[in-house]
Amino acid sequence: MGLSGEAIRAGLDDIAAREPKFASALDRAGYPEPRIRATGYRTLLRTIVGQQVSVAAAASVWNKLEALLGEDMPPELLLQASFDDLRACGLSRQKQGYARSLCELVVANELDLDDLPADDEEAIAQLTRIKGIGRWSAEIYLLFAEGRADIWPAGDLAVQAGLARLLELAERPDEKAARAMAEAWRPHRGALAIFTWHVYNNPAL
Repeated sequence: MGLSGEAIRAGLDDIAAREPKFASALDRAGYPEPRIRATGYRTLLRTIVGQQVSVAAAASVWNKLEALLGEDMPPELLLQASFDDLRACGLSRQKQGYARSLCELVVANELDLDDLPADDEEAIAQLTRIKGIGRWSAEIYLLFAEGRADIWPAGDLAVQAGLARLLELAERPDEKAARAMAEAWRPHRGALAIFTWHVYNNPAL
């Protein structure tokens, strides 16, 4: 499960005690709601399905996959499905390759989503073995599904923009700068990431 509301509040309170600008924004914007996804293979498959398409399009593909494979979508069944069957669900050749990569690793027990390494970087390295799952997708999984407290998706444009707004920067920091700046906010960078999205989506700030 993702970071709880209690964990988010505790993390943000700790950072706000050291960063007056964050404290001020927290007073104005309030605490963000938790972002929680289920752990396991289906969440990663849904990530692949949703890449570079609208929410509505992704939902349509997902519903067709459920109709084809069943609600649990066992990875073995997806591997047995034909190219044409998966294409009829809306999966392009590229996304079929990504989905099969995920399923093959799971079925071969080369990726154990119930026992990823405790070290965040090692867990990211495991997840990015899946074709189509880059660092950002791995970080989002670890933050929203596993609730790892110090995940910092510095490559996310909304995180960068939210950080610029929080710190009143003249321009949005790039990934390298955002990652360096956040070293000071360990071990609560996950809570801060969720807060940057909250701030980015808040027109009052």
